[in-house]
Parts: sequence; C-alpha cells; structure tokens
Amino acid sequence: MIDQQQTRRTALTWLGAGAAASFLTACGSPAQAKGFKINYSDAEWRKRLTKAQYYILREEGTEQPFSSSLLNEHRKGTFLCAGCDNELFSSATKFESGTGWPSFWQPLPGAVGTTTDFKLGYPRTEVHCADCGGHLGHVFKDGPKPTGLRYCMDGDGMKFRPT
Repeated sequence: MIDQQQTRRTALTWLGAGAAASFLTACGSPAQAKGFKINYSDAEWRKRLTKAQYYILREEGTEQPFSSSLLNEHRKGTFLCAGCDNELFSSATKFESGTGWPSFWQPLPGAVGTTTDFKLGYPRTEVHCADCGGHLGHVFKDGPKPTGLRYCMDGDGMKFRPT
C-alpha cells in the first residue's frame, strides 16, 4: 500500500523544485551595458562582434573546453576584452588549470567586476568586463598562490596583445 503522505510530500518536492528552476532560469539575463562606461545597442554589438564573441560577451554563453586559441597563448602580453579592448589580465598571471579554458589568478586592477550567477541552480561568481559589462567567465576559489583564485575565462570573449 502506498503511503499517501509520502506521495503528497514527493509531489510537493517536485513542484517546489520546478518552481525554483523556473525562478533561477529567469534570474539570468544577457549581459546589458547599462551603467557601464561603454554602451551600445544590441544591433551595434551584433555588428561589432563575431557570432562567437556575441554569444560569450552579450548572451553569457560558454565556449567548448579546449577550443580557444588563447588557451595555449604563452607569450608575454595583455589579454583584452574582445568587446571594448579593456585590458583585463597580464600574461604573468596566466596558468595552466587543466580545465580547458584560459585561467588567471588575478585580473588587472579595476578591469573586471563580479556578480552572483544562479544559472546552474547554485551560486557562482560571474566575471564581467568593468568597461562594457561583457560576460567573461567565472572565478573560483581553487587557484594557485598568491590569490588562491582561478579566473576561468572564455577565450572567445578576449583578445591578446603581445608586448
């Protein structure tokens, strides 16, 4: 015999999970440049960026791991936002994380901002360009010294300028 109270509890759990998933999905929205130093309309961003850059920077997408040409970029230089040329990371802070995305232990001063992202159902720290608001990736607390941070960036959201 099925316990009606257990069945009701299970149904309410599934209903609550569905409502939470809908709410969390609705919380994420494509990167908007409102309040940032550099502002373009959506149409202008589409003209300025490649399809891959637009997907990462404006729609908060993620490229496939190990697909970025910047993953194996080891020259001295600076990594820039592909949307606005803001200087983001020095090559001196890049390290091999083994994750498949370019990783850094520290951004340049004032180069990035962060927000909390719940798109996967749990909190993550999203990283965006401080000048245009473009989505760059996420930062995690499993990086090397001296910061212990891993800025896991989408290479399609950046460019590299050698020195």
